[in-house]
Amino acid sequence: MTASPKASQIQNPRAKISSTDLLQHSAVSATSTNGDRESQQVLSSGRKRGGWVTFFFVSATLSGLMIAGWGWLTNLIVYLIQEFNVKSIDATQVANVVSGSINLVPIIGAVLADSFLGSFHVVSISSLFSLLGIIVLTLTATLSYLRPHCGTGSSLCHGPSKLHLAVLYLGITLASIGLGVVRFTLATLGANQFDNPTDQGSFFNWFFFTFYVACVISSIGIVYVEDSISWGVGFGICAAFNFLGLLIFLLGNRFYRHDKPQGSPYTSLARVVVAAIRKRKVMVSSESKDYYGEINDGDDKSIASCYST
Repeated sequence: MTASPKASQIQNPRAKISSTDLLQHSAVSATSTNGDRESQQVLSSGRKRGGWVTFFFVSATLSGLMIAGWGWLTNLIVYLIQEFNVKSIDATQVANVVSGSINLVPIIGAVLADSFLGSFHVVSISSLFSLLGIIVLTLTATLSYLRPHCGTGSSLCHGPSKLHLAVLYLGITLASIGLGVVRFTLATLGANQFDNPTDQGSFFNWFFFTFYVACVISSIGIVYVEDSISWGVGFGICAAFNFLGLLIFLLGNRFYRHDKPQGSPYTSLARVVVAAIRKRKVMVSSESKDYYGEINDGDDKSIASCYST
């Protein structure tokens, strides 16, 4: 005969619960609770962060930074010739090096954003570099002792000194790094705010439309100010737009989805190379227990299957 349960157990099923049952119940409850929290975080992040609300901040940042960047880059050759007494061929070479560097720097920015810092920090730092570089250029245009000068009442003009070139190249380098990195990293950050590929495609259309409109405005308006009014005012306007773009970008931080760095792929490749070099003289074992998987004979019959720990 099978013993019937006591009345107290029937009336109160929780009176007799083993520790194993309690642990299993707690584990299931904890798992479901964690799952609910994760789903709630995804839902809350999807509602509060990302989406088209971020497009205003991204497009405004892009407009400010591109107006600032194209304002000094487009007229760089003329600035070097008129204000620093650089020969036209040398000024053209400098401009070519700067343009090529601006097109290569985004590779470094992409590696830093994907592997180490994330897009938000890379855009913030590069925008700050651009601002500092334009400020230095503004100082070279406004402070007479930071650029060469012509003798009073004489057409003989002195070339730039080492100090002049050092300050000038410092400003150009910082501004070039900022302009080169921010363009495509900002595009990546903006596209990551959307889950739907259709929305991402629409974002890229508006992104590059804003990009080229800002470049046209800068190439016309700021270049006119630099040529007709003064270089100091023109570079000052560039610095103001850069600061405004950086400020708007930081204000939108609460609305962005922040991508997590995935780690550098080159680290894993380097580990493989190092391990191969260090173990190049290791003797290969002939015992099946030292390997994962199955060892087959000539007839493709499994003769061993060992998984070592």
